[in-house]
Amino acid sequence: MNIKNLFLVSLLFFSFALLGQQASLNKANEAYTNGNYAESAELASAAYEKVSPKSPKARAMKAEMAKKAAFSYKMIFNYDESIAWFQRSIDLKHWEKEPIVYFEIAELYRKLGEYEKAKTNYQSFLELVPLDKRAENALASINKAVVLKDNRTRYSVKNEFKVNSDNIDMAPVIADRKGNVIVFGSTRKAPVGGGIDPVIGEPYFNIWQAEFDKKGNWTEPVLFASGDSINTEYNEGTMAFDGRFKKMFFTRCPNEKKRNLGCQIWISNAKGKAWEIPSRLEFQRAENIPLVSDSISIGHPCPSEDGMTLVFASDMPGGIGGMDLWMTTYKKKEDVWTTPVNLGPEINTLGDELFPTFALNGDLLYSSNGLSGLGGLDIFRAEKQGDDDKWSSPKNLGTPLNSDKDDFHLLEIDKRNGYFSSNRNGAKGVKNLDDLWSYNLPPNLFDLKVIVSEVGSTEKIDGVTVEVTQKGGGTFKGVTNSQGTVFWDKQPNGDRFFNEESEYSIRLGVKDGYHENLDAETFTTVGLEFDQNFIIEMGLLAKKPIVLPEVRYDLGSAVLQVIEGQINSKDSLNYVYELLEEYPGMVLQLLSHTDSRGSAKSNEDLAQRRAQSCVDYLVQEKGVNPNRLVAVGKGESSPRTIYKVGDNYLVKKPIGDVEFEEILLTEKFINEFQRSNKELFEQLHQYNRRTEAEVVRMDWIAPIEVAPAPQEGGE
Repeated sequence: MNIKNLFLVSLLFFSFALLGQQASLNKANEAYTNGNYAESAELASAAYEKVSPKSPKARAMKAEMAKKAAFSYKMIFNYDESIAWFQRSIDLKHWEKEPIVYFEIAELYRKLGEYEKAKTNYQSFLELVPLDKRAENALASINKAVVLKDNRTRYSVKNEFKVNSDNIDMAPVIADRKGNVIVFGSTRKAPVGGGIDPVIGEPYFNIWQAEFDKKGNWTEPVLFASGDSINTEYNEGTMAFDGRFKKMFFTRCPNEKKRNLGCQIWISNAKGKAWEIPSRLEFQRAENIPLVSDSISIGHPCPSEDGMTLVFASDMPGGIGGMDLWMTTYKKKEDVWTTPVNLGPEINTLGDELFPTFALNGDLLYSSNGLSGLGGLDIFRAEKQGDDDKWSSPKNLGTPLNSDKDDFHLLEIDKRNGYFSSNRNGAKGVKNLDDLWSYNLPPNLFDLKVIVSEVGSTEKIDGVTVEVTQKGGGTFKGVTNSQGTVFWDKQPNGDRFFNEESEYSIRLGVKDGYHENLDAETFTTVGLEFDQNFIIEMGLLAKKPIVLPEVRYDLGSAVLQVIEGQINSKDSLNYVYELLEEYPGMVLQLLSHTDSRGSAKSNEDLAQRRAQSCVDYLVQEKGVNPNRLVAVGKGESSPRTIYKVGDNYLVKKPIGDVEFEEILLTEKFINEFQRSNKELFEQLHQYNRRTEAEVVRMDWIAPIEVAPAPQEGGE
C-alpha cells in the first residue's frame, strides 16, 4: 500500500472515530435532556471515555459529560459515583462554565455527613457566586447540624423490615377509618407496569397496601385493590385521602422515551367498596402560571379533612425555589380547583419543599433541603396560624427523625407513633434506597424528691410521713429518711408513680414536737415535653421559738435599728411577713428581749415597746392582719443560748463534726468581759437584745369581707 492509500485509510478510521464519538455524545445528551437518568448515567460515562482531551474544546466536552454523568448518578441514588463524576468535572475546570458543580458535590458530601468536605466545596462555590443564599444557608446548616446531633430527641425509630423490599418503599398513608390499612408507593416487582423506569433506574412505582392483623403485625403487601384504574404502566405514588375516605388523591408520572414529562395529581371518588376511574386534577387557568406545560411536575397531594383544600408540591412558575408547596381550593358549584397560591417564604425556600402532610392538630409537616438541617431532605413542622390555611415558623424535628440522608413524608398516627420515609443507613436493601420507618415517642419520665426541713433552720427532719395524691387518681405515701428526704420514681411492677398530663398535691403528716402543716404543695406534668426531676422542699414548724434574722435596737431604744451597709431590721422582719404569707393559718407571738442592764421592770416595758414596733411595721407597712400578731415583752428574763467555736461566739448552732461549747448569756457571764474585752462585752449584750417568734395557732381563717348594703336616698 502506497503512502497516499495509507493516508486515506487513516483518515477514514479517524472519521469513523469522530462519528462514533459524536454519536455517543448525542445519545448521552438526548437521554439526559429527556430526564432518562438511568440511561444517561451509563451513556455519559461512556461518552466521557471516548473524548480525548487534546484540545480545550475536547476538554470542555469531556467536562460536560462528567457533569451529566454526575447529575444522572445522583438522580438514581448512586451518591458515591455521583461524587466521583462531579470531582472529574471540577478537575476539568467545568466550574468556569457552571459553578454549580461545586454546590452539587457539597450537597452530596453533606448528605453523607462529610461536613468538612462539604464546607470546602460550598466555600469554593461562594468564591465564584458570592452571596448565594443557598450556599450560605447550607454552611449555616452544617454548624446547626452538629448541634442537632448533640441534642438528640427522645424519639426512637426502626426500619419496618416486614413490609419493606430491596427496592424503594415510601410515603405511607392510612387508607381506612379503622387505621388498619396502610398504602405506600413502591418500586418492587409488580404484575403491572413492568420494565425499568429510565429516570431512576428502578422498576416503575405502584401503590401497594398492607394491613395489620389482630396481633398488630404487618400482612404481606399487595397491590392497592382498585383494579387497573389506579396502578398503570406509569409511576403512581404519594396517595392521600380526605377525612371520610371518600376521595382519593394520588400522583401519576407518565414516561415517554423521548419526552421529559412531569407529574400530575389525579382524583378518584369512592364508589361502594371500590373507586371510580380517576380523573386528572385541573386548576383554573391563570395567565401567569402556564399549568398546561407537560414538563411541570405537580404532586405529593395533601388534602384537608373535608377534602376541599389541597396542599401540594410543584415546580410551576412563580415559585421561590425548585419545588415549592402550593395550595388550591375546590369550588363545588363550579366544579373547579382554584388557581394555586404559593405558601410563601414562611414555608418555601430557594431549595425544594416536598411531601406535605397534616399533623393531627393541623400543623403542616413537610420536607425541605433549603432550611437548616442535617443534610438532604429533613422533616419540618410548621405551626398552624388560627383557623386560616396559613402556617409559619417551621421547626426541624431533629434526630433521630432526621438524618444526614433524605427523610420525608411523616405520617402521625397518634401523639406518640407514626411513620416516615428515609434512605438512611439501615435500609433493607443493599443500595440504601428509601424505606418505610416507624417512630415512637416514649413517655416522659418523672420522679419526685420531697425534702422536709425545720422552718427557719437547715435541719432536716426524719420520720415524717409524706402523702402524694394524683388529681382524679390514687394516693401513695412515703417516710423521710435521716436526710429528711423521700423519693419516688418506679413502682415495684415497673410502672411510673407519675404520669404525663397529671396534677399532684403533697401533704405532710403530723410529727411529735412540730406543728401540723395544713398546707399542700402542688406540681403538674401537664404540657411538659421532657423528662423532669421534681424537687419539693417543705417545712414543719418546731414547737419552740423561731429564731428570726437579727432585729436590733440601740441601747434603751424601741426603734428598729437601720444602719446603712450593716443592719436593716425592717428587712429582717420581712422574713416574718414571708412566713405568714407561706402559712396563711399562722398566728405568731413576737417576743422581744433586752439585755440585763437597767431594772427588770424598765426592761420589761422596753421589750414590750420593741415587740410592738415589730408588729406595727408588719401591720402598717406590710399589710398583715393585726389579729395574726401578738406583741410580748420578755425583758431580760430569757437570756440567749449561743455557741463558742474556738475564740468565736456564734448565734447559730454549728453543723457537722465541729466541736463547740454551748453558753447561756447570763449577766454574770457577760460581765466577765466588761474590762478585759469591751467589744465582746457589747457584742454579747447585743445578742440578748433580740426578737423571736412563737406559733400560737395554725388554723386562723381570714374573715370574709361583706360589702356594705347600698343606702337609699342621698343627693
